[in-house]
Amino acid sequence: MKLNLSSQIVLNQIPEEFYRPATAIERSEITRFEKVPTDIFPTIEEGTIDIANQLEADIKKREQEGRKYVMSIGSGSSLTPIFQELIKRHQAGKLSFKNVVIFNAYEYFPLSVENVNRSINQLKERFLNHIDIEVENIYTPDGTIIQDDVQEHCRQYEQSIKELGGLDVILLGIGRMGNIATNEPGSSITSASRLILIDETSREEMKMSFGSQESVPPCSITMGISTILSARKIFLTAWGEEKAEIIKKTVEGKVSDAIPASFLQTHNDAHVVIDLSAAAKLTRIQHPWLVASCKWTDKLVRSALVWLCQVTGKPLLKLTNKDYNENGLSELLALYGSAYNANIKIFNDLQHTITGWPGGKPDADDTYRPERAKPFPKRVIVFSPHPDDDVISMGGTLRRLVQQGHDVHVAYETSGNIAVGDEEVVRFMHFINGFNQLFTGEQDEVIKAKYKEIKEFLKNKKEGDIDSHDIRVIKGLIRRGEARTASTFNQIPLDHVHFLDLPFYESGKIEKLPMGEADVNIVRELITKVKPHQIYVAGDLADPHGTHRKCTDAVLAAIDLEKEAKAEWLKDCRVWMYRGAWAEWEIENIEMCVPISPEELRAKRNSILKHQSQMESAPFLGNDERLFWQRSEDRNRGTAKLYDDLGLACYEAMEAFVEYKF
Repeated sequence: MKLNLSSQIVLNQIPEEFYRPATAIERSEITRFEKVPTDIFPTIEEGTIDIANQLEADIKKREQEGRKYVMSIGSGSSLTPIFQELIKRHQAGKLSFKNVVIFNAYEYFPLSVENVNRSINQLKERFLNHIDIEVENIYTPDGTIIQDDVQEHCRQYEQSIKELGGLDVILLGIGRMGNIATNEPGSSITSASRLILIDETSREEMKMSFGSQESVPPCSITMGISTILSARKIFLTAWGEEKAEIIKKTVEGKVSDAIPASFLQTHNDAHVVIDLSAAAKLTRIQHPWLVASCKWTDKLVRSALVWLCQVTGKPLLKLTNKDYNENGLSELLALYGSAYNANIKIFNDLQHTITGWPGGKPDADDTYRPERAKPFPKRVIVFSPHPDDDVISMGGTLRRLVQQGHDVHVAYETSGNIAVGDEEVVRFMHFINGFNQLFTGEQDEVIKAKYKEIKEFLKNKKEGDIDSHDIRVIKGLIRRGEARTASTFNQIPLDHVHFLDLPFYESGKIEKLPMGEADVNIVRELITKVKPHQIYVAGDLADPHGTHRKCTDAVLAAIDLEKEAKAEWLKDCRVWMYRGAWAEWEIENIEMCVPISPEELRAKRNSILKHQSQMESAPFLGNDERLFWQRSEDRNRGTAKLYDDLGLACYEAMEAFVEYKF
């Protein structure tokens, strides 16, 4: 069973020479914009193995020399695959850590003695408890000391590193603001180990470990930039498209304390190791024509011309030969003969992505349409990771599919219960208790007992505490009710609304359980029952909490199993990926774009607003201050403006989709 198919989604087929150059000369040419040596791998697994190979060789070399190998490591999630690979090698008897010394890169502050949410505890759970490192060789800042002692504690920590001969290597992840360890924007290149205030964005990322942003300690004791740069070798890792923007700034931008990771540009043996998704914004990947000759595919030509329009501020059909020549695209003039020929080709390609018939237009020529005309009507399943992603991301298209006569099912993959605030539970419990008083004379003892029990639990609940099973059930019921209301508003029959409650989500914490066979089987049971002609899945793989990726992986794994079983229905099925909650598709990748009128956009907003628990009081709005309906409208209007700027039709808003080829 393939459980990570989403990691193999490649929107642009990047020729291997742009991420795996054959010679040093080729590498020098394509990396001309990069100021830190950067290794790009097609998958996380390959990048992980490359780092592990280097670490293993260095550890064994030091062991032969009879010396300690001194490492510093962080506890960021991007390092977990490396830890797992090193553990695997140790358990196979290939690698010992007896001669390794570990320095924890940072620790939260202040911590009480009983607080288990420590950085060092995370490192132990993910790595240190599974290898043969000596306990006395593990060093960590102490987050329980009094603040007056922190400065001296940091001095002693630095001294311990020096006494052991300095750091041989440091493994780091990178935060969304370019923070390394917990050196936040504004950190100086000369900063040593110290106490630092954790900013709001970093606190948002740390919620995975602490359960809520409020329970994340306000500060941390961190290795300073100068301490990090003192290491003989530095590895900085990042995986996934959510890190693509900050990787570009780190690798290609100016050295600045606004991006602490950019200080790695000053180190003589720093290495950035990333997958293709995290490399998506680097010049050699996003705009390869600026670094070398290209093999021009239709998609690459579209990408180049959209970029050229943005550079020149012109619509497609006004680009000239001079525009091409002055911006490094003379190859396209040779390929197409003139700017006009290339312009009209891409103009038509983009024009053909626009359709008011997302399920296909019956009895129409579908040669240049994104969706086929037959069969009509189509059976459709819209998979929604949370009970509101369907309307946030494709509410206009969903409504259009129903109105055009298709047999539409919506499958809510998770309960979404942890995204419901406690005040919502209180509000509903007050209602049901009042109902019991008014209409039964308080005769329902179950309601009375449960009301008292829940009221008491919430009264004594502390930050970071996991909700009781009953409270999670109530929160799930609240979201089910909202989803049913929104579905009814969109004229979807309630017998076509499916609540899958995938087990991986039910950890009670922000950090979920691994997605596995049980989740896939639930999804597979539904798709084999409906046998859809269209499947819509979340393509928002940059979702900071990872739920979207796991949900999409479950659907893709179920489809893959049906493919292996040679299911007949799959031959007439297409899978479309949507975005909207966290990002939007780049215009060069869009394969179907559905226009939305002002009235339809208002109806979409109203269906989002049916999810009342996810409005102002929702716990997980991320670092974007806009509410979900505002983000959705802004992105849909932004997509429409892109088409308008390119000289195509001008619409109020547009929802975009990319086809998943299975």
